[in-house]
Amino acid sequence: MKYLKDVVTLKLDKDKCLGCSMCVNVCPHAVFEMRNKKAEIIDRDSCMECGACAKNCPTQAITVKSGVGCAAGIINGILKGTEPTCDCSDGKSCCG
Repeated sequence: MKYLKDVVTLKLDKDKCLGCSMCVNVCPHAVFEMRNKKAEIIDRDSCMECGACAKNCPTQAITVKSGVGCAAGIINGILKGTEPTCDCSDGKSCCG
């Protein structure tokens, strides 16, 4: 699912990246990929700004302002009577 094009606040400082792959593991929309032992943003517009990547980055190489993407997922879940559609409903509380 794509949100609004070119509005995501997600940033990655590759110089701070240790290559731990946590961002790849916790991102529910596969925004990151490991390349040459460093994280790389491969699909910025799929970011829902849930903040899971930033919360789990041990070196604070990732910054993102929690935004409308995750809120929209939660609202959609409420309207449909289902769990949040932001893929955060697995009990790991990545939505901040």
